[in-house]
Amino acid sequence: MPELSGKVQTVQGLIDPRQMGRTLTHEHLTMSFAFCYSPPPPGQEACSEMPIVMNNVYWLKQNPYSHKGNLLLNEEIEAVKEELLHFKKLGGGTIVENTTAGICRDVKALRRLSQETGVHVIAGAGFYVGETHSLETRSTTVEKLTDILVNEILHGADGTDIKCGVIGEIGCSWPMMESERKVLQATAEAQSQLGCPVIIHPGRNSDAPFQIIRILQEAGADISKTVMSHLDRTILEQDKLLEFAKLGSYLEYDLFGFELLNYSFCPTVDMPCDIERIHRIRLLVEEGYGDNVLMAHDIHTKNRLTKYGGHGYSHILTNIVPQMKQRGLSQSAIDKMLVENPKRWLTFK
Repeated sequence: MPELSGKVQTVQGLIDPRQMGRTLTHEHLTMSFAFCYSPPPPGQEACSEMPIVMNNVYWLKQNPYSHKGNLLLNEEIEAVKEELLHFKKLGGGTIVENTTAGICRDVKALRRLSQETGVHVIAGAGFYVGETHSLETRSTTVEKLTDILVNEILHGADGTDIKCGVIGEIGCSWPMMESERKVLQATAEAQSQLGCPVIIHPGRNSDAPFQIIRILQEAGADISKTVMSHLDRTILEQDKLLEFAKLGSYLEYDLFGFELLNYSFCPTVDMPCDIERIHRIRLLVEEGYGDNVLMAHDIHTKNRLTKYGGHGYSHILTNIVPQMKQRGLSQSAIDKMLVENPKRWLTFK
């Protein structure tokens, strides 16, 4: 689209890509993850209703989806605002907010947060995993889904004039649901019309990213403008990661600060720690994929906010960047991940 070409679209309007600065490409500022509530281990049922206080912060870190209130990030607008002000003070410039239909997207709150903090916020168009799809979404045609995505970018989302600047995070399960496949096909068609960035939430299986790329390619998507999220919990084998990197999408390590003894959504996955994430990113850089790597925290629960003893949105800037330098990653390589790669991805063709 001529009016979008060469620009980045934020909740406050179009900006020149050079205005973005350091960018986190996968965060949530207001959302509900209530549909993912998982009962706590036997004998710990009372913990799901407790207030968040110091003596249960560690329990909450290890069982984030077993505390009902913890899943309601949309109750913490003021705490998020304070964190964004701190992020801005440390040199942060832009956040891609990946909340889509099905998990309580609130574009009005996003615009207000952007106005009050000076942080550029880019809202996501589209639909999360099939479990959150409405009956209407499940029965809708690919053509109609495409129209919805295009409208959210060109005219506004959720009955507002606030326009999305990226499609996604488009949610996929494993095995993939039929409505998710249709949304992927619609995503490819909308992207081909708009020249817009796309970001994907893959199912929790190492074959899922490969399947998704194949579906997108067959539907005409531009893989070079597409991000595959959550690789830190999805492709754990080095050889398989390098095989996937050859397909040409952006490679996102977006769970920095998320360190668990037990990953309840997929207990067979040994969730990596932050240092392991750094080593995997260094591998990708050494293998020639530094132009494809992106970084974020994917904050989506209260306990990861500093208000509740969490790492917050500034963790990468404050803690991870120095550790990356200590482990042999240059400042120019880090700047690619936090500035240049996001800028290239988020600029409309």
